[in-house]
Amino acid sequence: MPEDAQARRRTGTGVGLLLALVLGAVLISALPDGDGRDSGDCTPLTVGSWSANDRLTAEFARYGDDGARGDDWTGGDGTHSVRLPDGRLLWLFSDTYLGQVYGPPNPFGESYAWRDTTAPLVRNSAVLMRDGRLESTLPAPLFPDPAPNQWRWPVAARVEPRSPGSYEQVVRVLLWVRTAGQYPWIYGVPTATEVATLSLPDLRVESITTVLDEQRVEDPSRRVLFGTTLVEDGEWTYVFGGDDGRAASRSASSAYVARVPQGGLAEPGAWEYWDGSAWTTGARPRPVLGDGRRTGVGSAFSVVRQDGTYVLLTMAAGTKGLAAVTSYWACSPTGPWHGPEKDFTPSLPSGQVAAYNPQAHLELSGGGRLVLSYDVNWLETAVASAQLNRNVSLYRPRFVTLRLTPAR
Repeated sequence: MPEDAQARRRTGTGVGLLLALVLGAVLISALPDGDGRDSGDCTPLTVGSWSANDRLTAEFARYGDDGARGDDWTGGDGTHSVRLPDGRLLWLFSDTYLGQVYGPPNPFGESYAWRDTTAPLVRNSAVLMRDGRLESTLPAPLFPDPAPNQWRWPVAARVEPRSPGSYEQVVRVLLWVRTAGQYPWIYGVPTATEVATLSLPDLRVESITTVLDEQRVEDPSRRVLFGTTLVEDGEWTYVFGGDDGRAASRSASSAYVARVPQGGLAEPGAWEYWDGSAWTTGARPRPVLGDGRRTGVGSAFSVVRQDGTYVLLTMAAGTKGLAAVTSYWACSPTGPWHGPEKDFTPSLPSGQVAAYNPQAHLELSGGGRLVLSYDVNWLETAVASAQLNRNVSLYRPRFVTLRLTPAR
């Protein structure tokens, strides 16, 4: 079987990630309304307004449809970004289509740009943007598979000192390692959290370090992968993550948090995990949100800090979680987390599709505005690959601009 065909068979063309995120989002439950609103010394925040960011959405459509090269990004999910010191923006993606895109009509006579079914699918990719315009795709995959039947999905990233106190800067990229598995692990068994170090300005992968190997945790549903989002606060970088509790028939996944001093992301011994009462290097992390029955999060969510308040953005509860985004707030990264606040539903293309992986992009935010991306994929696994090739616009990030206001 060709290599790209094997990749499609074991991943479901990115739908494995979709199922991991959507199932967790659909099953998320709400905390009791209004509990603890007067606790702490921060202001409860929620999404006060939002609007479609058509410019950014169109830029990814333009770049993806450009047929000048056959090794460029044409679609992907797991959207994360980081600003580089020279002003460029590095965009990171998980499962990614490369190959050629052809203008409409497609072979079915529909007015969609399309790609051939033999288009390569890689596990991860990186695209560079300068002054709001996407310019080039780095050689893909950027992060090679660690072993047979394993792969790496990049998540959050930041520029930091090469080591604490160093003047030299590098890019650190958090990676999720997953291993091919049988049902219910159709999106892969959570295996480890790694940190890649990329040199500047050439973005060469210098090293990949395992910071948390979860293979010794016998129950895969209790393994924790960190890096869905990073928050900088003073001398610390707070790293959020989640487990895959829903795969073991628990009703929701849980959120966790670790912290690392500046320059220490690639040093396993520098990581401290919240154990429920203190930061520690020697104990298992304990959840900061989610009880496995009533409350929890999807496996990919985003956290931002505004005026001392932490805001967590994830897909909404119940069936709304296929399309609606909601938020929680807290005065500390360890909680208690309150909410969810009111939902909002960004636009989706027609068809059996779902939104997932809401991610904040602080590099593009400011002036009270918060730019948020969300990914889109086809729900029905058996026909997902055909649908994503039939209409290439489906499997690409979309963007909205939010304003956070005091919750009432």
